[in-house]
Amino acid sequence: MRIAIISKKGGVGKTTTAVNLAAALALQGKRVLLVDLDPNAGASLSLGLAKSELVPGAADVMLRNLPAHEAVRTTRVEGLAILPASVDLRSAEIELDVLFQKERVLHERLASIDGDYDFVFFDCPPSLGLLTRNAVVAGDAFLVPATPHFLALEGLEHLVATAERLSLGAGRGIRFLGVVFTGVDYRISTTRGAVRRLRDRFGARAFAVEIRTNVCLAEAPAFGQTVFEYSPASTGARAYSLLAEEILLFHAAAEPAPLAVA
Repeated sequence: MRIAIISKKGGVGKTTTAVNLAAALALQGKRVLLVDLDPNAGASLSLGLAKSELVPGAADVMLRNLPAHEAVRTTRVEGLAILPASVDLRSAEIELDVLFQKERVLHERLASIDGDYDFVFFDCPPSLGLLTRNAVVAGDAFLVPATPHFLALEGLEHLVATAERLSLGAGRGIRFLGVVFTGVDYRISTTRGAVRRLRDRFGARAFAVEIRTNVCLAEAPAFGQTVFEYSPASTGARAYSLLAEEILLFHAAAEPAPLAVA
């Protein structure tokens, strides 16, 4: 199952979710690949790669026809591999724009490693540019991390609708797995109302697990570690383990009906 983790804005725990959800599934015995498509390479650095180790990476696979397996690296987490990002991805929007079927490039480049992994996650830039659109078209499903606040609903509905239209336009039907609430802090007075409003709108498409504000999730990337390496007993590690279990339930279940977006 290929899952794109998408957002139109930064600071919502997108990379934190990509890294720790991928690690949680690997720790449950799954073969997992994390594809870092963000030019800032946050996922790659969070998994302990040095800046000098980011090439070759996703840019070489997408734009220079490098076989994907030649750019994939192992990590310290058994069962978890990464296809790293580098600053070369900054020019990818321009280089991809002139290609035929420019939104299907990643889908085609990863075909050679289709059977190698149980799960492939795409950590996308905080936009709906060509890199994110390639991830959506290459994916079987997508999920959206969101920090609950008063204005979150409107942006999320537009993002979900756009992603679903994009995949259908490319001839692929992609499942919307749901919204993951991240950075949840019930000490803020408006949080409870925002969570309730989002759950009312998305229903079963809102994950039951909420990722609460946790200092270990913020600190782990500075050490090039997942939260499971940095603080395995933390509430952040527990939350991502539970989220992985929800993903496994989605994976095993029949495809749900499409979300009706106003």
